[in-house]
Amino acid sequence: MTRAIADAAEARDILRWWAAAGVDVVYEDAPRNRFEEQARPRPAPPLPPRPTPVLAAPVAAPDAAARTAAELAAQAHSLDALRAAMDRFEGCALKKTATQLVFADGAPGAAVMIVGEAPGGEEDRTGKPFVGRAGQLLDRMLAAIGLDRRQVYIANVVPWRPPGNRTPTPQETAICLPFIRRQIELCAPRILVTMGNPSTQTLLGVKEGITRIRGAWRAYEVSPGRTVPALPTLHPAYLLRTPASKRAAWLDLRALKRALEGDGAG
Repeated sequence: MTRAIADAAEARDILRWWAAAGVDVVYEDAPRNRFEEQARPRPAPPLPPRPTPVLAAPVAAPDAAARTAAELAAQAHSLDALRAAMDRFEGCALKKTATQLVFADGAPGAAVMIVGEAPGGEEDRTGKPFVGRAGQLLDRMLAAIGLDRRQVYIANVVPWRPPGNRTPTPQETAICLPFIRRQIELCAPRILVTMGNPSTQTLLGVKEGITRIRGAWRAYEVSPGRTVPALPTLHPAYLLRTPASKRAAWLDLRALKRALEGDGAG
């Protein structure tokens, strides 16, 4: 006959005794078949709740994006309206990785418009084109012919920084092309200066490299029936990497100065 445990203190003493004896399993009154329990399939643990998917804004196909860009550009009747349209535009994937739109710097309506390729890291941070090391060299180049950026207008073919400062793809350039074309049309410069391969090949429709065609005046069609002289030249970033080419760039600057003074372009 099993004796009832008198109190809690006695229960603790009994547990200590069994533990000291090596007993670490408490048996139930009814027998259990542990082998059968282990063979029995266990229910799967409940699945965690599915997170609500966050859908990224869809990016239009390249052709559709370029058409949308062209429509927005055509509807912009001022540089401010064009900037607002580009801020709204979602068709270029570069916008999602860039900090901000890099629209332009300088004086709208200036006699000279300079167009580069795309913003770099410093330009992406400040929102202005040509402000890094290449931009500082550009300032010195302009000063050498009596100009500064308050007397020119500066923009890029692609207004958003590509990740890692890589070269924009042909697809990205094609999408952004209607914007820079409209920007040139609204700025209405007397002379267009294209700096580097990408801007020169994109805007002037040439296939030759910049070192072959720099300094050779071309005609850029601003609008049907209206052209302006365009001067392809070396990009300041290239000159930083290849200082020996600064002499060629200086010849181009002198040609630009003569054109501004009325000696003609080309």
